Amino acid sequence: MKALFTVGALVPFARVLRDHRKWLLPLGVVIAVNLGVLGLVVLPLASSVESVGKRADAAALALKEARADFADAEATRDGQVQGTKDLDRFYRQVLPANAAAARRITHLRMRQKASEHNVRFERSALESQSVRDSELERLKVSYALSGDYDDVRQLIYDIETGDEFVVIDNITLSEGINNNAPLALTLNLSTYYRTGRHDR
Repeated sequence: MKALFTVGALVPFARVLRDHRKWLLPLGVVIAVNLGVLGLVVLPLASSVESVGKRADAAALALKEARADFADAEATRDGQVQGTKDLDRFYRQVLPANAAAARRITHLRMRQKASEHNVRFERSALESQSVRDSELERLKVSYALSGDYDDVRQLIYDIETGDEFVVIDNITLSEGINNNAPLALTLNLSTYYRTGRHDR
């Protein structure tokens, strides 16, 4: 195997360097400057650009999450506003307006329903209660009624499906003294109304 470089091969290379020194020296300086710029400016700048890119991606992700949180907050706020409107509409349009209206639907209206279904009205008792932590009052009514099974069943169905806001709390049904006697029905109902001091 021959040597790659021999003294004879280096002589022409040295002559080329000597003859073209005026061009090679500036070229060497330019190459050195370029290497310096590459090492001192370009590489750190590329690293900085990459770091800025990562920060921009993180900021875009944070912005996306913030927008999602904001949309959730708006939806919650809108839901609360709608809930407040629905509750106010329920108070004003569904519940009795006051104690007199509550007594009217639980006493007068229930007597009418009993009569319509051939159920005899025996007696009733009313009791008003404050609802804790609320602006509502509860009117509880207990009825003693009597009638045939089918008529009693139709009366209960009418109360449950009626337009008035009346809740059936309890039903007690018992047989009469003899086989032909009507059934005895004890019916406990409630309704709610807003007290006058909370009306707006």
